Amino acid sequence: MNRPRVKGEQQPVGPGFSSRSSPRRLLPPGLRREPLTLWLCAIAVAVAAALPAIYLAVRAADSSGTTLDVILDPDTVGLLSRSIQLIILVTLGSVLIAVPLAWLTVRTDLPFKRLWGVAAVLPLVIPSYVGALAFISALGPKGLLQGWLETPFGVDRLPDLYGLTGATAVLTLLSYPYVFLTVRASLWRVEPEMEEASRSLGRSPWHTFRRVTLPMLYPAIGAGALLVALYTLSDFGAVALLRYDTFTWTIYSEYNSSFNRVGAAALSLVLLGVAVSLILVEAGARRRARYYAGANSARRDRRIVRLGRWRTPASVFSGAVTLLALGVPVFVLLYWLVRGLNAGESELFDLGALCNSVQFSTYAAVATVIAAVPISVLSVRRPGLLSAVIERFSYVGFAMPGIAVGLGLVFFGIRYGFGLYQTTYLLVFAYVVLFLPVAVGTIRSSLLQVNPRMEEAAMSLGRSRIWAFFTVTVPIIRPGLAAAAVMVFLLTMKELPATLILGPIESRTLATSIWTAAEEAFFARAAGPSLLLIVAAAAPMTFLVLRERPRT
Repeated sequence: MNRPRVKGEQQPVGPGFSSRSSPRRLLPPGLRREPLTLWLCAIAVAVAAALPAIYLAVRAADSSGTTLDVILDPDTVGLLSRSIQLIILVTLGSVLIAVPLAWLTVRTDLPFKRLWGVAAVLPLVIPSYVGALAFISALGPKGLLQGWLETPFGVDRLPDLYGLTGATAVLTLLSYPYVFLTVRASLWRVEPEMEEASRSLGRSPWHTFRRVTLPMLYPAIGAGALLVALYTLSDFGAVALLRYDTFTWTIYSEYNSSFNRVGAAALSLVLLGVAVSLILVEAGARRRARYYAGANSARRDRRIVRLGRWRTPASVFSGAVTLLALGVPVFVLLYWLVRGLNAGESELFDLGALCNSVQFSTYAAVATVIAAVPISVLSVRRPGLLSAVIERFSYVGFAMPGIAVGLGLVFFGIRYGFGLYQTTYLLVFAYVVLFLPVAVGTIRSSLLQVNPRMEEAAMSLGRSRIWAFFTVTVPIIRPGLAAAAVMVFLLTMKELPATLILGPIESRTLATSIWTAAEEAFFARAAGPSLLLIVAAAAPMTFLVLRERPRT
């Protein structure tokens, strides 16, 4: 619904409005040209993110005949079908969980909503292989739950978790925070006037959410859903343990078992093609995205929806999601830890690995957000072919298996890196390549909600373009910047393949400690670092959520 137009003010535009103006036309004349330095920075970041893909192309070109045979093989078609099926189910499930949960924790009087807001993000830090092991141990055949039910109820076997059902459930519960964080950050910036106009006309909170609020969240939902789809496409830990063959597990087997790098590179190129298709689909779906926030939206109070009789169902929904996504893995880890302590295990907590993980993750979070800003600004302020190509290139690394990214950077690091191989610099660079889309998607959705005329007003008062951006726009999009940094921090904490390949010698991280212990079936030794990982990741997320001050 349109609010009354104020003379001299830019009218907000969004899905559901009749205006057909493009973001380009909405920009004030002073902002329609971006500095050359910004373009050069964005192009440099995009080219750097594409280095692993260049490696795959070079490796596959070494034997073009074998590459074509692998691509056209019927088994490859089967892998493609199974991967796409898993992507669709996990993405849909993540959106259905994350969007209502984000709305409940931001816009309603849900009891303990800050607690739910923190708990809802923490599954993101649980490595997929740890989560899969925990769910198999707790809910699988002959698991903990079956043991508890066997004596009183005679249950001798629970349904299998393996296959598509188990992989979908586990990956959905571990990846929905991608959508949750992007939608939650955008909800803080949604224009309140349009919601108030809808409510003033007698519309119910549900009708207002469905017809007014939800369309304004489409860019954030699309960005989060794309991250879920790419994460599902590139994961191999959960699908391997749950016995569901996808591209990533087959590629990992080719690299590590048969040492067939040409075949693995060919499969990685197919996977990259799927990722590019997903990116194009998301780009087409968000073409109607506009600037949604008005000049005063950051200062307007937001109505808190009273849930009334829906408070109990909403609390049950929030509690059930937290129990399954976070409670089950944490309980199993504590169970393994207690068993290890009772058995006399020692050195269950590796504080050195914790320090290394926090250090690498902090470097990666800062570097990734800095690298994502020029790409996000250009995609919003200068929509066009070149900016679109730059943005698409930034998504390449996230869709590729970590082992392919690691090996690609080893190739460049040894040949052209001048001693960068197995240094902190190359490892942090790998993290930037892997997780750049996480920051780009979140920052872009925040920029779409900033009225560009505020920045032009600062420039009219004598401030430079860069100074106006940092003093006007950056404070407004700060929730999006913080959310991007936290997501990158969490993902870096649990990243395994790239860390194993590129990490400095003798620099253990929590992820490598967990993998080493689990690979040797020392589950008690894996439980300690896993719990440290969750606790270390909870700290910045708790700080971020508790800093938010809902306005009533």
